Amino acid sequence: MVKMAAVMGGSQRLGFHFQQPKDEPRGCWAKYFRFQCLSEGNLLHKSILSNTSSAQLKTSPVPFHEGSYVHKKKAGLGLHVLSPNIMSAALSTTVELLDSWDDEYDGVIINPESLPSTANVFASSLRASLPNWKLKGKRGIWLKILLEQADLVPIAIQEGFDFHHAEPGSVMLTYWIPNDLCMLPASPSHQIGVAGFVINNKKEVLVVKEKCPCSCSGVWKLPTGYINKSEDIYAGAIREVKEETGVDTIFLEMVAFRHAHLVSFEKSDLLFVCMLKPLSYEITIDDKEIQAAKWMAVDELMGQPFYEEDHMSKKVIDVCAAAYEDRYSGFKAHQLASKFDGKLSYLYYNDSN
Repeated sequence: MVKMAAVMGGSQRLGFHFQQPKDEPRGCWAKYFRFQCLSEGNLLHKSILSNTSSAQLKTSPVPFHEGSYVHKKKAGLGLHVLSPNIMSAALSTTVELLDSWDDEYDGVIINPESLPSTANVFASSLRASLPNWKLKGKRGIWLKILLEQADLVPIAIQEGFDFHHAEPGSVMLTYWIPNDLCMLPASPSHQIGVAGFVINNKKEVLVVKEKCPCSCSGVWKLPTGYINKSEDIYAGAIREVKEETGVDTIFLEMVAFRHAHLVSFEKSDLLFVCMLKPLSYEITIDDKEIQAAKWMAVDELMGQPFYEEDHMSKKVIDVCAAAYEDRYSGFKAHQLASKFDGKLSYLYYNDSN
């Protein structure tokens, strides 16, 4: 074993090693030649195989992350030696494919928990992974980037990814590989709201006045709100009434729903109106959202100019009043097992027949 070492500065140096079997001619030792970079106590090596008897070692320029190339010629050794930092990176960096798993539609979901922590490594891995997925016949690529790695987003966009949707703490991007119409589902297009129709034995309806400067500002109306993630429709109606008025209720039936478009942020809006039975009657408002709340007679509620002008809202109250008087049957919630996810969920339908 012959060992040579060239000091490269600091704690880094470039070492050269070769070992020749006893039965090989001495002129063939170069094919056993290898060089090592020793940095901070780490031993990195790369074998150089050659059939020449020359001891010359040549290195191709290695791109630095700022796009420049640095190489120096080591006098007397016929070597082109990179600067210490770049040589260390060149020898130790191997481009690895991004960790991912297949979805059910010949697509790929990239594991967000295993994304490289640096922009340079991420860019290299992404560029290596895309042609690999293409060769495998993959179609849609899903890339979720967490908030703490938001600096990776511009790199993905530069490589052809597009925004799909965002949630607190993350953004989802997609890439369509085939050269045809993208078949990935669009980002969520609807928001789901609930309204609670709560009426007591005096035929008084629980109503609120919103604080927000919206179209129904100053109008007495049903308690409304949006359902939470993984929340059932009827449960959302019960929760919203409780949060806004402090009144406890139970679900009776879904009376009606309306479908509107280009509402908040140009999304479509579904509002499900649920009839709820009150279990308590004392009102405690949430003063962050609600200006006032009270029990109001149905005729007084319908006598507001707002309902004379808004035919849809007027019809909702009419149908709710008819359901209370058993002149109309809405949809009951029936808990059934779903083949979709194997869990129990609710199907709303009219079972009066």
